Amino acid sequence: MSQAAAAKPSNVNLPNALTVLRIVLVPVFLVVLFLHPDDLGWRIGAAAAFTVAIITDLLDGKIARKYNLVTDFGKLWDPVADKALTGAAFISLGILGELWWSLIIIVLVREWGITYVRAAIAKYGIMAANRGGKLKTVTQSVALIIFLVGLQFLPGWIGVIAWIIMWAAVILTVVTGLDYLREASRIRNAAKKHRSE
Repeated sequence: MSQAAAAKPSNVNLPNALTVLRIVLVPVFLVVLFLHPDDLGWRIGAAAAFTVAIITDLLDGKIARKYNLVTDFGKLWDPVADKALTGAAFISLGILGELWWSLIIIVLVREWGITYVRAAIAKYGIMAANRGGKLKTVTQSVALIIFLVGLQFLPGWIGVIAWIIMWAAVILTVVTGLDYLREASRIRNAAKKHRSE
């Protein structure tokens, strides 16, 4: 066994466990949200479940990088877990009539499209999240948390701030999506060039 192979971290580690936990929390969040969507207490509970899930996203990456636990599993499934969670939140707000479907569709097409591209080019190389993508996720998360609590329960000025953050998230979503497409093309072309040499 080579030294590089021996040094490769196992897929069974804390960051990957947090990624799996985030996926498990998606149905929990949905149940809490839809049980009583017109009740402030239940909405806060749903927002709290979503927040806990998002925090696992912040933690798993930091832990993986700090303790050299970055794995191909994490690189591939961490973004999938993010898309499952935020996608569920966006669609739920659309079903509740609290967010425009046109906006939701733009976000989901980008998110799921890039997830598909990641999987499609995995044979050429793993496309990890970049800084822009992480900023997009944070911005989306902050906006979604406020919307999940329910703008109808909050002062009007908070609603204005929530919409500003949401539009910033949408713009970042589109811009970073284009960046990822360029990166995917670069990875694919580099791999093909290497194979032909």
